[in-house]
Amino acid sequence: MSLLDDVAERDGWRCWVCDAPVDPDKSVNDPQGPSVDSRTADRKAKVAERLAHRGCNTRKGAVKVVIAWPERLYVVEPAPLITVAARLERKGGREMVGRCPTRQDAQEAADWLVDRFSRLVPGLPVTADIEAGGGQFLVILTTGRR
Repeated sequence: MSLLDDVAERDGWRCWVCDAPVDPDKSVNDPQGPSVDSRTADRKAKVAERLAHRGCNTRKGAVKVVIAWPERLYVVEPAPLITVAARLERKGGREMVGRCPTRQDAQEAADWLVDRFSRLVPGLPVTADIEAGGGQFLVILTTGRR
């Protein structure tokens, strides 16, 4: 239990897959209970363990997980966030993650992304920018060079 408790405390008792709170009092056998998972299906990758609900971990299995964008956000062609996170971790820089029809939609998406990345990739300082172009607004994540 020591590893589970350490990982859970570091992650603030939030599931890295669905971003919902994990109840520390649930059984580890309960689908809403805590489990330790890695962020990748690649067994050779050196990725720190993360906290996940047992159900999220089981559904993910040995395939690449998909971090869902909230349905309340109006984003056209949203980027796969795990892929974006891996690239930004590896080389830093800028990454266009979606297009929005209005500045307000883009701002809501940008705010959600910065908050979500703070838990998805702890320790990676990410900022979001909005650029107008072609009658739409691009949401761009930026981090320092690695």
